[in-house]
Amino acid sequence: MREGRKREYLDYMKAQLRELLESCRPEVLWFDGEWPDWYTEEDGREIYAYLRQLEPTLIINNRVGKGRKGMEGLNRDDQEYVGDFGTPEQQIPPGGLPGLDWESCMTMNHTWGFKFDDHDWKSTETLVRNLIDCASKGGNYLLNVGPTAEGEIPQPSVERLQGVGRWMKVNSEAIYATQASPWPKQLSWGRCTQKAIDAQSTRLYLHVFQWPDNGRLDLPGLTNTPLKAFLMATGTPLKVEKTPGGVTIIDLPRQPVDAIATVVCLDIEGQPKVE
Repeated sequence: MREGRKREYLDYMKAQLRELLESCRPEVLWFDGEWPDWYTEEDGREIYAYLRQLEPTLIINNRVGKGRKGMEGLNRDDQEYVGDFGTPEQQIPPGGLPGLDWESCMTMNHTWGFKFDDHDWKSTETLVRNLIDCASKGGNYLLNVGPTAEGEIPQPSVERLQGVGRWMKVNSEAIYATQASPWPKQLSWGRCTQKAIDAQSTRLYLHVFQWPDNGRLDLPGLTNTPLKAFLMATGTPLKVEKTPGGVTIIDLPRQPVDAIATVVCLDIEGQPKVE
């Protein structure tokens, strides 16, 4: 940027952002392109404060500032940087990030826009399991769609979105408004999310990727008393027992309800404790 033009640009940017907020009333603003050398963390703080003044409840990603650690998407820890949530790109953090809000942004193939010769589409299974993986670690999943020049959504994208929608129609309770898994490490058979039922009990949503051949689903180290278990899709009750090593659901059907991820609900006393 030419000498002396940055102030003019920032004022122009703020006017456009104000127009956007007043006309569209968004709840989230997702910035990108913070890498030019002339743009600074101080500029990001100015924009962030301006937007907060206009709309105090607005949620703004960390790319409004300069703290992002590349594609990892989380802010560096050498100082406090602006932004309400981190933005891992084309990746999901390997573990949960207690105390941090984040959202993995990913594509269906390798392209953010439309590219006619990019046919390396992720499967519906991969997309659904990415969604579950993010939720089980306390994060959100931003799934990109790249329309054509005519504004059409490519058919492979449509087919995959429909597949995700079919899974969500049955299992959305196990994703929306849930919290991260109580297990510090990934479970061998899949993932877990959770939600408080009331002050005395919690529902664990067990997303089973690898269906056990022996009909038993082990929950290692879980110390809580189990109350009941059932298949989310059908409501079929399942037997559950406390074991010396945790809790085990002991009579799963021979085949999974959904090959992508069958959700087993387990209600327990209190908040989950894993040793």
